[in-house]
Amino acid sequence: MVYPIVIYGHPVLRKVAEEIDREYPGQAELINDLFETLYKAEGLGLAAPQIGKSVRIFVIDGKPAGDDDPDLAEFKKIFINAHIIEKSGDLMNMTEGCLSIPNLREEVNRESRVRITYYDENWDFHDEVYEGYKARIIQHEYDHLDGILFTDRVNPLRRRLLKGKLNAISKGKFEADYRTVLPGQKFRSL
Repeated sequence: MVYPIVIYGHPVLRKVAEEIDREYPGQAELINDLFETLYKAEGLGLAAPQIGKSVRIFVIDGKPAGDDDPDLAEFKKIFINAHIIEKSGDLMNMTEGCLSIPNLREEVNRESRVRITYYDENWDFHDEVYEGYKARIIQHEYDHLDGILFTDRVNPLRRRLLKGKLNAISKGKFEADYRTVLPGQKFRSL
């Protein structure tokens, strides 16, 4: 099922998501729904809080960016109960956007390397290191599990200048090619 994307200002985006166990009801369906919603919204990654589910799951499919970075073409992963245990490498300043903050892109500094532990959809444990753009995507989606948005990582002066745009987005003053849920709205199925 394709879910609407939760928009900036909705409280679920600021909650620290809860870990799940292998008995979590509807886990396989939730993973499929995350991918379906990601593809409909044409993103690279999507975290469960972005569809209103405050659990520690995010999915990534780098294929749309594969033309620009061939290393991403086959980068499709599911991260359950992920924990970044180390960030290292040079700080890289790159433009980021977010499906929960439509039409806003800003420069964000992130470390170029991460070590992350997580479970996959079969509950196999992984302890892996990612670099470059993969590390950036992982950090962006991981932040959603901790109630952090990319705009929180923008330099303080720029963040103050964004307040008006962010307030407008939270009130629905944006265009998106996917369904959304604004703060104060109830979730509804498609």
